[in-house]
Amino acid sequence: QVQLVESGGGLVQAGGSLRLSCAAAGRIVSSYTMAWFRQAPGKEREFVAGISGSGTDTYYVDSVKGRFTISRDNAKNTVYLQMNSLKPEDTAVYYCAADRVNFREKNTYAFGSWGRGTQVTVSS
Repeated sequence: QVQLVESGGGLVQAGGSLRLSCAAAGRIVSSYTMAWFRQAPGKEREFVAGISGSGTDTYYVDSVKGRFTISRDNAKNTVYLQMNSLKPEDTAVYYCAADRVNFREKNTYAFGSWGRGTQVTVSS
């Protein structure tokens, strides 16, 4: 398994931006798909974005397309989520996940490594 630690969450006004980071340790992760999920209070955890091991392929849930960008720096074992034009409905705990799966994988059960999450709160 891979140890993952998220950072960068916080409180921001609607229309603002945040950049989340996920640092991986314990294993070289260049062969792993990395993904971001989020979970709002009372809701199931949902897929947000995924990126292939090389970083050349990305995939997004429709609700964040054009606003969020996932990227990775394998030299630093870090994946990022740049979030722009944030909306109150983006409020959630954001989790980083990793595994040897397709970069379009959206199911939580497919990922074996998870971080503890970082809170993102968007005020209206």
